[in-house]
Amino acid sequence: MKWRTFRADVLPMWVAEMDTPLAPAIATALAESIALGDTGYAVAGRLAAAYASFAERRFGWAPDPSTMHVVPDVNIGIYEVARVVTEPGDAIVLDTPAYPPFFVKLRAAQLTVVENPMVRTDAGYVPDLDGLARSFDAGARAYLLCNPHNPTGAMFTREALETIAALADQYGVRVLADEVHGPLTYPGATHVPFQSLDAPAARASVAFASASKAWNLAGLKAALAIPGPGAVDALAALPEDLEVSASLFGVLAGEVAFTEGLVWLEGLMAGLDHNRMRLAARLAEDVPEIAYVPPAATYLAWLDCRALGLGDDPARTILDRGRLALNSGPAFGAAGNGFVRLNFAAHPELIDEAVRRIAQAVR
Repeated sequence: MKWRTFRADVLPMWVAEMDTPLAPAIATALAESIALGDTGYAVAGRLAAAYASFAERRFGWAPDPSTMHVVPDVNIGIYEVARVVTEPGDAIVLDTPAYPPFFVKLRAAQLTVVENPMVRTDAGYVPDLDGLARSFDAGARAYLLCNPHNPTGAMFTREALETIAALADQYGVRVLADEVHGPLTYPGATHVPFQSLDAPAARASVAFASASKAWNLAGLKAALAIPGPGAVDALAALPEDLEVSASLFGVLAGEVAFTEGLVWLEGLMAGLDHNRMRLAARLAEDVPEIAYVPPAATYLAWLDCRALGLGDDPARTILDRGRLALNSGPAFGAAGNGFVRLNFAAHPELIDEAVRRIAQAVR
């Protein structure tokens, strides 16, 4: 998808997957499965237990693997869970800019999406807690927390999450937590799983996790819906065939990633850390009008192009004039007007080439 959506002269740095070989242990496990002819329907296997062990080592959080549900991917998991924990017409709050498929899936679940624009600071983005309180007070029944945040790469502090939990308790709001980028954090940043908080809202929440982003497995299709103790019964209403809609290869690869892929992940993060700072240096040198704060997590750069005077959708001009494909900011909600999202999980030389093409487009 990444390399075939546009013409051959276009450098694609948009869709959130990485230009990297598989972790060797994952490649070996998949090859062995093929050699065995093991290509049937999936069951959960050891994926849930593998993730629980990983989460305890990495985040100090020990979710119960016996309550987890395998789903094809995080977005489908959010859609299916939202359908069973809300009623048609309920309002659900999103911190914007927000991952575009959230809008599609939540509206398909017959929910009313309420945008809560994040607050932009010199150090990056933080959630607008006052705006969240207003939306909850206005009758929202659910909140989709994306942490680490896509597209800004922001990490929610423990203090912010505790405030969110208190607000959710006060107003009776169900929290759904997309934490798929949790493993992709840089030095100085710490991912705090929402369910690790000591709060009723955390125990009633549902988290979503997968190896898909951190180990570059998006096409293999397997994720986990993780209910807190107070949400276990609600998830019993999920469709019975949801688990077998996941991919066997996704389940196998995810299990190996969480158990044997940690050294590979550390190497990956070193490379991504280099790239996020290389991008900052190149932009400052060649296109200083673009404002960019290196993310605390993810491999996504959220670039403020408003000073360039390219209108609400700079990605269109950059594609037309620079032959560089980026994500269009307006697709992330009204807070994305004038912005683009760039995926820097690529060879370092392509970071340089991307900035050269942006400069070409705007000069």
